[in-house]
This record gives sequence, C-alpha cells and structure tokens, in this order.
Amino acid sequence: MMHQTQPSNPLHGVTLERLLNELVAFYGWDALAREVNIRCFTHDPSIASSLKFLRRTPWARERVELLYVDMVANVDETRRP
Repeated sequence: MMHQTQPSNPLHGVTLERLLNELVAFYGWDALAREVNIRCFTHDPSIASSLKFLRRTPWARERVELLYVDMVANVDETRRP
C-alpha cells in the first residue's frame, strides 16, 4: 500500500482533537459557537463532548474543518512579509 502525501491539505496529519484545541485557543468557545452554532459549543462546552458529537455528526465536523482551514489560511497570510 502506497501512502500519498498531501502537502497542500491543511487537514493532513491533523487529528480532530488537535484541530478543535487550536480552534478553541484561537477563537474561544463563545466565538466558536457564533461561527458554528452547535449545542456542544454553546452549552457547557468541553473538548470531550465536542469530539464525541463531531465524530458522529458529519455535517458539523465538515463545518468545523472548514473553519479550521480558514483559520490556518488567515494565520499564514498574516505571517507573510
């Protein structure tokens, strides 16, 4: 089996837990809940409950992954000289 590298894919090699931790560190729970309005972000949010929900809810996971991709792209743009 041959493994393909995906250097331009910002999600490549990023676990859902790492992605979520980075989003929470960047946005905070309140802003994250405004960006993706799901109960696990708005009511007593935690990494554990969010991971459980996102792993079984494909549409929510996709929205969170897209937000992460946007965040990474925006952070990269601000670092350019």
